[in-house]
Amino acid sequence: MTGLPGDTTGGRPARARAGRFPLFAAGALVLLVVVCWQVAVDGPLAVWDESVSRRWRQSSPEDHGGGRAQVAADLGALTVALPVLAASMVVFWWWTRRWRPVVCAAGAMAAVPVLVVPLKVLFDRPGPVTGSGYFPSGHTATAVVAYGCAALLLSSVARSAVLRWMPVPVAVLLVVATGAGLVRRAYHWPLDVLASCALGGLLLLAVASLSGGRRIGGRRPGGRRPRASPAPGSPGR
Repeated sequence: MTGLPGDTTGGRPARARAGRFPLFAAGALVLLVVVCWQVAVDGPLAVWDESVSRRWRQSSPEDHGGGRAQVAADLGALTVALPVLAASMVVFWWWTRRWRPVVCAAGAMAAVPVLVVPLKVLFDRPGPVTGSGYFPSGHTATAVVAYGCAALLLSSVARSAVLRWMPVPVAVLLVVATGAGLVRRAYHWPLDVLASCALGGLLLLAVASLSGGRRIGGRRPGGRRPRASPAPGSPGR
């Protein structure tokens, strides 16, 4: 998540980073399949998952209005995550005038319910307190895609090393806080959160690989590059 393909602002060739995409995608896919399998057969991971959740969650979802755990869980709500993603899209487009990464990020966000809702229906996993259809976590998937895409876009146009790397740990922190809050508030089991992290990671890799093949970070606001001087001996325009 250190820049879109073709962006050389990170100091390493984009080709080397892009070459790792299949490895990361395979890891995320294996993780998603294993978690889904364990939930489906109520395997050892699912048993451990439920045991951990019962020990760590608040005794009731209504405890003290939720406090910090509720605030953290709400980071995965569309009303919070979507404006962050939209703002990053505006900043990226204003700086680069490139539409493809913006469209890819929007498509990934739109894909979240398309992928998550059928899985909820298919697995129909009971919730920690009541109800069913809790696997995987829609809030976690929303947080991963929204904050992950925002970090991807903003780090691509950052003008300094500090600003270029800062969006990534911030995005990771927001996702971890979202998942921890959801489990603490007994809205989801830990495996619900883990599965959505893997699913969201696959969507982020798709955004990164489809977003383009040119350097992004060198453009000025307004998307215009400085006009190059004509080569010596060549006719001017």
